[in-house]
Amino acid sequence: MAEKHFKYVILGGGVSAGYAAREFAKHALKPGELAIISKEAVAPYERPALSKAYLFPESPARLPGFHVCVGSGGERLLPEWYTQKGIELILSTEIVKADLASKILTSASGATFKYDTLIIATGSTVIKLTDFGVQGADAKNILYLREVNDADKLYETIKAKKNGKAVIVGGGYIGLELSAVLKMNNLDVTMVYPEPWCMPRLFTAGIAAFYEGYYEKKGIKIIKGTVAVGFDSNSNGEVTAVKLKDGRSLEADIVVVGVGGRPLTTLVKGQVEEEKGGIKTDAFFKTSAPDVYAVGDVATFPLKLYNELRRVEHVDHARKSAEQAVKAIKASEEGKPIDDYDYLPYFYSRAFDLSWQFYGDNVGDTVLFGDNSPESQKPKFGSYWIKDGKVVGAFLEGGTPEENKAIAQVARVQPTVGDVNLVEEGLNFASKI
Repeated sequence: MAEKHFKYVILGGGVSAGYAAREFAKHALKPGELAIISKEAVAPYERPALSKAYLFPESPARLPGFHVCVGSGGERLLPEWYTQKGIELILSTEIVKADLASKILTSASGATFKYDTLIIATGSTVIKLTDFGVQGADAKNILYLREVNDADKLYETIKAKKNGKAVIVGGGYIGLELSAVLKMNNLDVTMVYPEPWCMPRLFTAGIAAFYEGYYEKKGIKIIKGTVAVGFDSNSNGEVTAVKLKDGRSLEADIVVVGVGGRPLTTLVKGQVEEEKGGIKTDAFFKTSAPDVYAVGDVATFPLKLYNELRRVEHVDHARKSAEQAVKAIKASEEGKPIDDYDYLPYFYSRAFDLSWQFYGDNVGDTVLFGDNSPESQKPKFGSYWIKDGKVVGAFLEGGTPEENKAIAQVARVQPTVGDVNLVEEGLNFASKI
């Protein structure tokens, strides 16, 4: 096979790849200069849709509806957009070897791709129960969600198991969003997670109490403080029950596992510096290897606001880090300076008719304000995180766009609390900043 050569190669076809391609296209890109190599069969798309609208019982979202960059209000980049811009989309192609010294990537079929500059945008892979040798974890209808193929499989299984029993293993992002959408599909849903409350990496006990109460009101059963240790299946190999560590057994027609992900860095192990589970970069997402950048989930970068290295797994950072890396590549070619990446951590979720946003850092003492009763018609509440007398993080459920902007500003500015009663002030405190 003839070796293909590109000035720029983006390795990975997720959210970051699409946003990087759009940024390259803004900078007088010549036809044939850029290639995106992806093991997926479709052009880059907005991954968050998969755990939400993709699984809706009525008029579910489908491609091409959520190709990037619609998730941030931009133009939808259809496959023909890449063709028009002279960008080569190399799909259904898994890279199995990356030789950074010789700047060559090799695919599973033996095709080789040479690059001048590489952007690693491989994202994360889901952690599977089979990785830990959990008994029976390879049964049919034990599903995971990462890519559109996974979502298709889950959608088909939901339809096949109408009014059946679903068990969600995990109480994080995926667990909460999928529990909601499976309930909307009239399944009997039970969530199981080992922690004392849901979403423990971000939520306080007070915040979590609202969501757990709300979900229970919707008919979702929650079992905390235990884990799945095995699965039973029928003669067709389909899962029939989830065995818990506490001795209980839950009937199940569908099991969806959401217990986290791992950054996909194996291809470059030993060829780049790593830190905190990711590829170490500078404020322009440049790695220790010449002409190699890393963005999104795989990058451990200097978080300017807190003066420390961090790795952030979220679609917002996937988009922004990709744009920053491309700006940096083009600026270095032109001998121009650009500003360091100055990121404000941001997380959000939507489930049922709820919608929350969080900005900043969830460290220090917390103050809960507003109406967080699961019984409320229109619950609206939030939390501030206070460290060394300053508000460093802010969370809001049910906020308007203006109110969400206000809590973002609080997290960015980190105002001093002084003698302000934050419980009484609530959102007023944010709107004054």
